Amino acid sequence: MLQDFLQQNYFNNRMSDYMISLVIFLAGIIIIRVFERFILIRLKRWSKKTDTKIDDLVLRIVEKKLMPILYIGIFYLSIQHLVIPPTLLKIINALGLVLLTVFAVRFLLTVIIYALEIFWEGREKDTSKKFAFKMIYTVIRVVFWTIAVLIILDNLGFKISTLIAGLGIGGVAIALATQAILKDLFSYFIIFFDRPFEIGDFIIVGEYMGVVDHIGIKTTRLLSLGGEQIVFSNTDLTDSRVRNYKRMAKRRVVFKLGVLYQTTTQQLKEIPKIIEDIIKGTEDTIFDRAHFYSYGDFSLDFEIVYYVVGNDYNKYMDIQQEINLRIKEEFEKRGIEFAYPTQTIFLMKEET
Repeated sequence: MLQDFLQQNYFNNRMSDYMISLVIFLAGIIIIRVFERFILIRLKRWSKKTDTKIDDLVLRIVEKKLMPILYIGIFYLSIQHLVIPPTLLKIINALGLVLLTVFAVRFLLTVIIYALEIFWEGREKDTSKKFAFKMIYTVIRVVFWTIAVLIILDNLGFKISTLIAGLGIGGVAIALATQAILKDLFSYFIIFFDRPFEIGDFIIVGEYMGVVDHIGIKTTRLLSLGGEQIVFSNTDLTDSRVRNYKRMAKRRVVFKLGVLYQTTTQQLKEIPKIIEDIIKGTEDTIFDRAHFYSYGDFSLDFEIVYYVVGNDYNKYMDIQQEINLRIKEEFEKRGIEFAYPTQTIFLMKEET
């Protein structure tokens, strides 16, 4: 009786073939469920105790992306013993291709976005950078899903060469029409990745200077020292030489002073040492040199070079003022006089 039942034929398959396929499918489902209930849950508990986030990502990918593929694989494995009509087999293969492509794209996107998040984690806190990250994520998604759709259409038998050619022509037309906008957009990504400056940096571009207030998709805005807003296109900035004073570790200071020609040789020898001691005794300065370097029209000239540690302009001016006052004080103590423009006229009396 059972043997007769198993030998019955439906849709070119015996009942025994259907039973084998059902057993394979149920056994696969049980194995997957056991893995989820026991192994995967324990791995999750273990990953929560670790400091690294990579294991959390792997388990999340396995649970959300790999498990559905395993169910699809079990289904495909279970129907291998069956004789399936060509039309139905074609539909099943098409659905399988679509599902596998979707899961593959989702898997790749998860890995790429996680890598980007790790790369910028702790670096990009301001709103513009977060917005840029969302834009990059959107571009990546559009590219990957476009490729996925083309792959699916190609495997389903559609001729996509004409479609790709049409998209290429349309893309060229759009690129020509929006050339300036696209250049600024690519320049924005260059600024984002290369980071020649950031919001809050004081920069000089040509004859313009100011603090970076906003970095947008098309333009970057500076607040000038005069208070007005200066707007640059991103292309202008990437094509220009930008001086970023916020990144300055130390500021080189060069200044000159002149003393009277009546200054004695001994005093001239003492002046470099006096200035050196003053600069070395000033906080956040690095002395470089001080030399009597020139005979001027009305003065004996000295050139002094030192460095101010840091990039704060007000700090630099405070230090320069302190050094100037101490030099004046020391010169007054030693009777050394600063030179100023003078002219000596010698008169000759004619003999009568």
